[in-house]
Amino acid sequence: MALEATVLESLVKGSDEDAWRVIIDKAIEIAAKPLAAGNAPSEVIKRDREIGALDHFLSSSAWDLWRSFGSTVERNSDRLARWWAEPYSAKAVLILDGLSLRELPWLLQGAKERGFTLHEVSANASELPGETNEFAKALGFGSRSQLQNNGGGMAHRLQPTATECVDMPWKDCEGLINGSKNWVFWHHWPDSKVHDGSVAGQGLDTLIRDATDQLNSDDFWAFVERLATGRRLVITSDHGYAATGYFPDADGEVGQFLKSTFASRRSSKGSGETGPFVPPVALQIHSPHGEHRLAVGRWKWKSQGGYPTLTHGGLSLLEVLSPFVEITK
Repeated sequence: MALEATVLESLVKGSDEDAWRVIIDKAIEIAAKPLAAGNAPSEVIKRDREIGALDHFLSSSAWDLWRSFGSTVERNSDRLARWWAEPYSAKAVLILDGLSLRELPWLLQGAKERGFTLHEVSANASELPGETNEFAKALGFGSRSQLQNNGGGMAHRLQPTATECVDMPWKDCEGLINGSKNWVFWHHWPDSKVHDGSVAGQGLDTLIRDATDQLNSDDFWAFVERLATGRRLVITSDHGYAATGYFPDADGEVGQFLKSTFASRRSSKGSGETGPFVPPVALQIHSPHGEHRLAVGRWKWKSQGGYPTLTHGGLSLLEVLSPFVEITK
């Protein structure tokens, strides 16, 4: 799918900051349109491909924009810390691990249908690479698991707060929310499903159906309402995910390079060769988490055991953008 002429013009004429604003706004516009449960799988896959036109632009003719992504687009960890400093009397953050822009319509529609007020709908940058522990560390936690059973401690950036981290049914999660004024609740879904459904024969279609069920369930919204009662609530994520099962195969020297560099992942720790290819298929990125090589754009390649159909850690929009939805009731 080709980019609209007006979008393309704004991308090539402005600053890096202007270009990223246009790209992210366009990705949100595509992803956030209302969804119906009956056609969700086909419609979300269609939108994934539409956002793929932006990914193609970024990987084929504007790859230098990726070098400025970490410094130009506000990191979600910084956005949360900035929001936490606002003078709200009580607040809560719900981190849905691996939530991407694909799931945004269910949050927006569900909030509206159930009487919540929407204050902000945006997207921010994941850490680079887009991995769970990198995000936890950016918030000042040792790891995601530190939050379990109110173990967040006093060294993180979202003080003071009660914390929890579980992979439990929403109804059981609701029962964990006590009267503490502030909350940070990190749930393993949907990342747990991303990895469960990454094997051959499964993938995005399976995950879309699960997300449709989960995010339209009474139990999920009862849990959200419990968190939002008396509190201003942000629903967000640590990173998104790439539907690599729909990516084209990298063959020949490109495929061999990607296989030897990344195996079955999309990032590799440390510095090293990024290949002789123009446009590049990998970039060296220096982030607060050190040197990494990250796969650029929408490629998959042969690897031992088969390349996963869902994964994260590389440079494509739906794996590096985290939704940010602020609501009250």
